[in-house]
Amino acid sequence: MSVSSAPLADDRTIRRVILAASLGTLFEWYDFYLYGSLAVFFGRLFFPSNNETAQLLSSLATFGAGFAVRPLGALVFGHVGDRVGRKYTFLVTMSAMGLGTSFIGLLPTYEKWGIVATCALVLLRLLQGLALGGEYGGAATYLAEHVPDAKRGYFTSYLQSTATLGFLMSMGAIALTRVWAGEVAFRAWGWRIPFLLSFPILAISLYIRARMRESPIFEKLKRSDALSVHPLRETLTSWPNLKYMILALFGACAGQAVIGYTSQFYALTFLQATLKMDWKTSYSIVSMAVVITSPLFIFFGWLSDRIGRKAVMLSACALAAITYLPIYRGLKYFSSPFQFWPMVMICSIQIMYVCMAYGPMAAFLVEMFPTRIRCTSLALPYHIANGWIGGFLPLVATALSASAWARANFGADAIFVGLIYPICICVTTVVVGFFFIRETRTHALAGEAIS
Repeated sequence: MSVSSAPLADDRTIRRVILAASLGTLFEWYDFYLYGSLAVFFGRLFFPSNNETAQLLSSLATFGAGFAVRPLGALVFGHVGDRVGRKYTFLVTMSAMGLGTSFIGLLPTYEKWGIVATCALVLLRLLQGLALGGEYGGAATYLAEHVPDAKRGYFTSYLQSTATLGFLMSMGAIALTRVWAGEVAFRAWGWRIPFLLSFPILAISLYIRARMRESPIFEKLKRSDALSVHPLRETLTSWPNLKYMILALFGACAGQAVIGYTSQFYALTFLQATLKMDWKTSYSIVSMAVVITSPLFIFFGWLSDRIGRKAVMLSACALAAITYLPIYRGLKYFSSPFQFWPMVMICSIQIMYVCMAYGPMAAFLVEMFPTRIRCTSLALPYHIANGWIGGFLPLVATALSASAWARANFGADAIFVGLIYPICICVTTVVVGFFFIRETRTHALAGEAIS
């Protein structure tokens, strides 16, 4: 049974929905990315101090642990979203994320608790990952099911911008705290403040989202008694649906994931750990690049309504594959002697790719799957890509570049070897997406599956 996807809400309601979905998701990304923004710093706090490289890799592995469980969160909360409702799901996930982040700010360090502190940190990162795995599918579906078909890319791109803006917000909170407290105090206790800020942020987010109504498409489906009885089983046992999830994973989400984490987190790790740049300078470079490029999320979402989702997203993957090596060579070149604005411009090019790949993504994913199992179906490929393929990218790329094999075979160029990983994934996405995925922008959300 299908549900009409004609104009679903008036302009005022759409603005409120965008605000509620985007602000809530922004705060969740802030929570999740705090650890990533301090990954280099956290190695000294929660891991043994006998080897600096091992500390960094352990810290990045813990960062990745939060991503590892995101597909599980997608399954659990996607099922809830398709059975109970989109709004209820993201209220639960937001609460779990906010509490997990706040408790990291209360943890004793390795010096006080030893391995227990390390284990507690990993468990809280796992809680964050579960929450984030449920957040995106619910929020993207909730927003997309309110807006008209012809402007879906434009409206949902506001939600897409929250990931990078949450990254910027986390870096800003850390930088302001470090400047205010001083470096000695920040290392001792000041690092806890950005995490503890999650308590009031959680309260604000819950207040905003609790006032919103359920998605109109979901409500119509519910009134028609057409909800899926077993969304998870229906998602995983229907071959047509499984096929579209596999195509979404390798033909769109995988490339978007590695672009996102190469252009932001790996760039920050590269500046600090490889080029030995101080935190203020590296944060300033990446933050300025984010500020310059953030409006492009909206532009590329709008553009995808006109020329299609595929053209925009696959162009980003192709450009990334071709230019990543020159980009990172450029960062090294302009670091000695240091030249601030050329490095900002180089990082801006990378983050422009993020805007291209990520801006149309929510619209693309919701258009691929039927209403009755939409939350579960779109969340799983998205979080496998961003949780596993993208989430472990900083660890894999750093380990490749630091390996004895890279040093023996590439010498001074070993620092660029980690780029092999995102380049190969981007090429795969271009091939799969171009040859096997149809354009989705003309599909109504309430249709059954893409046929």
